[in-house]
Amino acid sequence: MQRLSGKMAFITGGGTGIGRACALLFAREGAKVVVAARRRKKLDAVAQEIIAEGHNALAVECDVTRKASVEAAIRAAEERFGGLNVIVNNAGALHVGTAEETSEEDWNRVIAANLTGTFLVSRAGVAALRRASGGAIVNIGSYLGLVGIKQRAAYCASKGGVTLLTKAMALDHAAEKIRVNCICPALVETEMALGAMQRMPDPAAYRKLRESQIPMGRAGTPEDVAQLAVFLASDESAWMTGNAIAIDGGTTAG
Repeated sequence: MQRLSGKMAFITGGGTGIGRACALLFAREGAKVVVAARRRKKLDAVAQEIIAEGHNALAVECDVTRKASVEAAIRAAEERFGGLNVIVNNAGALHVGTAEETSEEDWNRVIAANLTGTFLVSRAGVAALRRASGGAIVNIGSYLGLVGIKQRAAYCASKGGVTLLTKAMALDHAAEKIRVNCICPALVETEMALGAMQRMPDPAAYRKLRESQIPMGRAGTPEDVAQLAVFLASDESAWMTGNAIAIDGGTTAG
């Protein structure tokens, strides 16, 4: 039995990294999948990959920082598949720097993508989940929404907001059978993370340093995160809501 059989899922940031891994695995577990992001070419490639495997998928352009774009994308998802059961908020942005080193432009960009985007998609999606008699919102946060590190002021602030938005919405909508949980990964091999490493003076040395800080000795993969997302989207986690779950190779255990 496929774990997401009969469910319809809307996944932001679905063209690359964790979003792509979630889209592929959700489809393989029986879900009809809508992949949403700003870059149409990458979205179309993911949707075609899913369709080629014999599953159902739709690519929808969506800027999660814009209310009208979000609402149109949610509407398109419902119209195509007749409802919505799962939302995965994965779209995001990164900035490396202390508060002093962070411009207002970079601050606003990171907060808009990571926190405001999660808010706008979740707010628009709640009504759709309610029409489906309940469902699940899975926010892709970060272990930096649980603890801080140097040089990540804006990112930590945005992901800390996602953690507590998750908990607040979980309480607000628990009686409606709408569950809200947050996945908090450490370093994962995504386009965004690898790109940030490449901008360091010595990328190989920096990666080695970052992986040495992970007790299990390796970065996570998008598939590691997708497996947890499937669990939180499925009925296997039916009594779980309001959780911020670290998936970090032991990074936050100490």
